[in-house]
Amino acid sequence: MRAIKKIKCPICGKEAEWEGNPFRPFCSERCSLIDLGKWADGKYSVEAEEAKEEPEEGQDD
Repeated sequence: MRAIKKIKCPICGKEAEWEGNPFRPFCSERCSLIDLGKWADGKYSVEAEEAKEEPEEGQDD
């Protein structure tokens, strides 16, 4: 017998099954959309190094 893997939703904290859950790691479509909205509003960010701008061909400095 396989143990049912449960996860904790990062938005609401509710437990949800991992297998067969189309919204994982969230418990529901609602929590998935809340998370997407946070990304769209700029509430989350990913640290990255600034890219050095290289001049395009044909441009002089």
